Amino acid sequence: MFPVAVIEDAAAAEVSLDPVRARLLAELAQPASATMLAARVDLPRQKVNYHLRALEKHGLVELVEERRKGNVTERMMRATAASYVISPSALAAVQPDPAQSPDRLSARWLLAVAGRLVRDVGILITGAAKAKKRVATFALDGEVRFASAADRAAFAEELATAVTTLVGKYHDEKAENGRAHRVVLAVHPSVPMGEGNGHG
Repeated sequence: MFPVAVIEDAAAAEVSLDPVRARLLAELAQPASATMLAARVDLPRQKVNYHLRALEKHGLVELVEERRKGNVTERMMRATAASYVISPSALAAVQPDPAQSPDRLSARWLLAVAGRLVRDVGILITGAAKAKKRVATFALDGEVRFASAADRAAFAEELATAVTTLVGKYHDEKAENGRAHRVVLAVHPSVPMGEGNGHG
């Protein structure tokens, strides 16, 4: 089971967004059978089986074991990931394009950049899995508390200058076997834990 997986297919996204199926995915962090799940989610076993087949068809759950119980074979299923992110490629016709309105101070432009990041990393993960390789990535995630808007603006300017200097130092347009890498840096207000996710 992966800690997080990207859903790139529109049909798989639609399947995952059904409230009952989303609940089953959460329950399947640990392997369970349709009978076990039916008791947990208070649905008939046949209905749970129907939803499990849909989830399995789209690669969101997988068979981990078959157990014989008398004349019945119980299929033990597990979610393929602990959590999922839906790629903008699942909405191909309306996925965000950061090139449309590049404005580094716009929250909506940041959202478009973040959407592209999810899409690109999803594509890289899918390709790497097929090739049985790892994706070379690096990420920083931290928090800074600014005393004022002026300090925040000064920080942004210094950060932009530092990154521009680093890119200028290491970028080699003529590197024969070089590979381009995208650099994404974002600064936005922190959202308190539990806000906006249906908890707390």
